Amino acid sequence: MARRSRDVPQEPGYTPGRTGEEDLIHRRAENGELVAYTPDEYGVRKDSGVGIIKPVNSSNGILFLAILLTAAMGGLVYFVVQVIRQDAWQIAGEVWWVFPACIFPFVAAWYSYAKERKAEKLRRDRNLPRPVD
Repeated sequence: MARRSRDVPQEPGYTPGRTGEEDLIHRRAENGELVAYTPDEYGVRKDSGVGIIKPVNSSNGILFLAILLTAAMGGLVYFVVQVIRQDAWQIAGEVWWVFPACIFPFVAAWYSYAKERKAEKLRRDRNLPRPVD
């Protein structure tokens, strides 16, 4: 329930909005100090997760992966054009799952790149070091 105006008493069950302090992400920076980042300044996930391979989370690394996936999407478009030219729709019917499987990583890579570039700009504006975890 929201507050209607200043002069009207609060309705039962009203909870005020959260303060900005609750939205901060406290992480270690490259220089070892503990820094509070907003979600926009933090960018993409920086921890190693639970996998064996350390994730790529720098903007240059994400850009490389996004370009690589863009090249793969070019190959997929070439495949679709060849299917149309040769009128071989039975092939497309057998491998239909490739299309959504290729589109999702492509979109996710470019979204992550844009998010990390924005975070780098915001950190640079506030003179904050890059978080490492």
